[in-house]
Amino acid sequence: MKENIHPDYREVVFLDMSNDAKFVIRSTIHTKEKITLDGKEYPLVKLEVTADSHPFYTGKHKIVDTAGRVEKFRQKFGNRGSKTQAAGA
Repeated sequence: MKENIHPDYREVVFLDMSNDAKFVIRSTIHTKEKITLDGKEYPLVKLEVTADSHPFYTGKHKIVDTAGRVEKFRQKFGNRGSKTQAAGA
């Protein structure tokens, strides 16, 4: 192999933000944050969903409140440019 052309392949900690699960795996990903785990410092990657928290793997479904977001948007902007408003007129 040629030298100095390959990315740094090292151990990295991936942190599941929804349930604080941590796992160490080798990766070339670049990170700015670090974490100390078992007395050793690793680069840290924060993830929203992993196999430890994904409903497909856990069998537990989370309810996401999208209606509140839509209502907040409508309060802020009203019905300007709404396709439902144009279709109803």
